[in-house]
Amino acid sequence: MAHGHKSDEKIVFVGDSRVRAKSSRMIPQDFSAYPGKSEVFIPNFLLKEWMVGAVVLVGILVLVMSEAAPLGYPADPTNTQFIPMPDWYFLFMYQLLKYPYTSNHFVVLGTLGVPGIAFGGLLLAPFLDTGKERRFYRRPIASALMGLSLVACIYLTVVSWHHYQVELKEKGIIPEHIKREEEMHANKGKEGGGSAPKPGAQAAAIVAPDDPAAELYKKSTCIACHGGELKGMPASGIPALRGVGDKHSKDEILGIIKKGQGNMTAQYDANIKQGLTDADIDKIADWLSRQKKQ
Repeated sequence: MAHGHKSDEKIVFVGDSRVRAKSSRMIPQDFSAYPGKSEVFIPNFLLKEWMVGAVVLVGILVLVMSEAAPLGYPADPTNTQFIPMPDWYFLFMYQLLKYPYTSNHFVVLGTLGVPGIAFGGLLLAPFLDTGKERRFYRRPIASALMGLSLVACIYLTVVSWHHYQVELKEKGIIPEHIKREEEMHANKGKEGGGSAPKPGAQAAAIVAPDDPAAELYKKSTCIACHGGELKGMPASGIPALRGVGDKHSKDEILGIIKKGQGNMTAQYDANIKQGLTDADIDKIADWLSRQKKQ
């Protein structure tokens, strides 16, 4: 480089900052010597994977926005009829923990041992199986273990769902998300398209709250579910007793106490153990039959 203004000063070039023009196109690397490989992983193969993942993600988002997730009622720890169920992809683990050798005294084996071996083996598979053969029938050990795991997951998932359906049928339970959706459609039909209650609508008041039978009711087993205010727990499927006299007579209420109805079991013997007599139960049934909307 020149460092002065003299015309005869020697000029020394120490570098060339000019960008050289490419004389030919970029030629992809030749992978013919590597069986099974056809392109570089970064960026060619990785870019294709990202594009496929983006398309799948958009499809999932469209399904989520078009079909609302089924929701049940708010969690109620006092609802003994609720059957908790995990998401479908955990049903196989849910069923596995039902067996004697993975529960009770062996719960650590079921929750940590078996899953740890399964998923740990999956993570270590690339390091344990280092063979160059890519055809599954030429890799009998890895293929057999993978097939066995797949069959086990499918079997446990199907059995778990079958047991759940049988339990619902035996107990006469309607899943909360189905019940809530039915109630929503019913309210829309009754109220002209809205699920909120009509303005001014109020619950029926308690009839004869000072009656001696009201004190007997508080000593009975009925109060545990229907509450001291007779409001019940509609979210858990337990109806309110306010206005029950419009639906059932005294004899019918006595029959429900002695024989049960729906999810409610017979309460007669339990009330006798509580210290109530036949006359007390008769007074309670008579008082409940007078609970009518005014």
